[in-house]
Amino acid sequence: MSASRAQIRHLFEHAIDELPEAFRTVYMMREVEECTVEETAQLLAIKPETVKTRLHRARRLLRTSLQGTLAATMSEAFPFMGQRCARVTDAVMARLEIESL
Repeated sequence: MSASRAQIRHLFEHAIDELPEAFRTVYMMREVEECTVEETAQLLAIKPETVKTRLHRARRLLRTSLQGTLAATMSEAFPFMGQRCARVTDAVMARLEIESL
C-alpha cells in the first residue's frame, strides 16, 4: 500500500474511532460488515428506523470530520502566492509575451 493510501486509511480509521459509540457500531456493522438494516436492528435490539438514522448521522459526522482535516491539509499543500504559484505565473507571462510578438 502506498504511503498516501496508508495515510488516508489512517485518517479514515481515526475519524471512525472518534464517532460516538452508537453511531460507530451501526456504521461498522452496515458499511464494514455489510449487515442488512434488519440484521443490524436485530443484533442491536433497536428499530430498523434507528439503524437508518444512526447510519445517516455517522456518515454526516465522518464527512464533516474528514472535510475539516482534508481542507486544512490542502491549504498547507498549496499555499497561495507560494513558489509554485510564482513559477506558474512566470511561465504564463512568458508564453503571453512570446505569443504577442
